[in-house]
Amino acid sequence: MGKDKFENEHLLQYGWEEDVWFHVDKHSSAHVYLRMPPGKTIEDIPPDILEDCAQLVKYNSIEGNKLHGVVVVYTPWSNLNKTGNMDIGQVGFKDRKRVKSITVEKRKNDIINRLEKSKKEAFPNLAQEKEDHEREQILKRKQAFKEQLKAEKLQRQEQERRKQELSYSRIMVEDNMTSNKDLESSNFEEYEESFL
Repeated sequence: MGKDKFENEHLLQYGWEEDVWFHVDKHSSAHVYLRMPPGKTIEDIPPDILEDCAQLVKYNSIEGNKLHGVVVVYTPWSNLNKTGNMDIGQVGFKDRKRVKSITVEKRKNDIINRLEKSKKEAFPNLAQEKEDHEREQILKRKQAFKEQLKAEKLQRQEQERRKQELSYSRIMVEDNMTSNKDLESSNFEEYEESFL
């Protein structure tokens, strides 16, 4: 969560693809980011976590904290759009259809108190974290691609093996062929030898 517009701007710059951004609609507020676990999307946010994030955003809005029925918007970080003519901390959306909302009727002090008690303040190197994360994602994609190529190669080899099993080409080799004439003469010689 950003404390002010400068921290909000910093967080905006170094968000991850997995992050979900929360903000009070039509009022200034802190930017709150929820980092989703790998493989999870905005659709997978549990209702209690969604309410925690919405309450936190409402509580950290000077105007929104005093109002009832505040609308909190949230969207994937990748849907945020920052242009050069926007003020510090200000942001728009690439696709408004990807923006979801939740209405917070009133502040729930029990949630805010729990969040405040468990709060940990940190000043990480966001640029380094993002760079490390992106490098890790590239390595994972490369590994997945290698595994896919390996699986495709094994599949092609298996198809080729089955094709060979069904083919007459290994049977119809001239060196392995015999004619009935060859069989008759060899059988006659064996028959003749058995009498002698």
